Amino acid sequence: MSTGRAAVVTGIGSYVPPNLVTNDDLTARLDTSDEWIRSRTGIAGRYVVSPGTSTGDLAVEAGLRALKSAGAERVGAVVLATTTPDQPCPATAPQVAARLGLGQVPAFDVAAVCSGFLYGLASAAGLIAAGIADSVLLIAADAFTTIINPEDRSTAVIFADGAGAVVLRAGSAAEPGAIGPLVLGSDGELSHLIAVPAGGSRQRSTGRPAAPEDHYFQMLGRTTYRHAVEHMTAASTAAAEQAGWRIDDVDRFVAHQANARILEAVSDRLGVPEERRLSNIARVGNTGAASIPLLLAEATADGTLRAGHRVLLTAFGGGLSWGAVTVDWPELQTT
Repeated sequence: MSTGRAAVVTGIGSYVPPNLVTNDDLTARLDTSDEWIRSRTGIAGRYVVSPGTSTGDLAVEAGLRALKSAGAERVGAVVLATTTPDQPCPATAPQVAARLGLGQVPAFDVAAVCSGFLYGLASAAGLIAAGIADSVLLIAADAFTTIINPEDRSTAVIFADGAGAVVLRAGSAAEPGAIGPLVLGSDGELSHLIAVPAGGSRQRSTGRPAAPEDHYFQMLGRTTYRHAVEHMTAASTAAAEQAGWRIDDVDRFVAHQANARILEAVSDRLGVPEERRLSNIARVGNTGAASIPLLLAEATADGTLRAGHRVLLTAFGGGLSWGAVTVDWPELQTT
């Protein structure tokens, strides 16, 4: 039964693995150049996991930091948004909860690719609104390089690994940090634009081995670009309108760090001036579901995102899936 409660951000944390891969590192093995990568993606470097490091490992590190930021030792539930779970079965979230010492709390994964953090927000907010949990640890984590073909320059130069997390608690919609109206959407008729074809029940049920390339992430970049710009623009407009905001009211615009060209196109269409756009793609690349909370955590830590800022978040990913939400940024401790 709904209690009319709102989900309020009370802690934040992030983590990237220590291994930095620069464009020069990639040009040593791929037919590309630093100039080509920068001009098409805006990326100069990205962090990647070491052999044996999993999404769950990244999630635990980000979760620890978010819990410390919130001053919380316990939460009522854990939600993990990821495209790269530690294994197909079981979900990774229960293992993360156990490693964090959170006990036998409800814990589950959300799969919405690069829109995962916003879909996770909807799930966490629903748990709080329904009275199932008074607080939720929402983690978005991806070891995306584990599903990227290292010889495919169209994806190997873009994707990276990382994790970001927030702690949400029950509160009032009028409080700083309260999650505003969520706008979500999907279009399964275009699921082929972003996919890993092999490894699921559809391919396995054929009884035939998959082609080697079908085990890797595949994306039709040009068509994806058009849909990403269209849907993030529309979702952002709708979320702002539902919150009673004009775009001029937005102090900080935080979009999924897909690629610099997409970010610029969406911002320009919305009319968000450059000084209000937050971005870290040049330094960390596209970290999948982790990109929005990772950027929020970094911007909070360095002061470019401050208490009182009106923030508009938007994302687009496989599915196809997309979403947007508003939040008045609260005062947070960073670690």
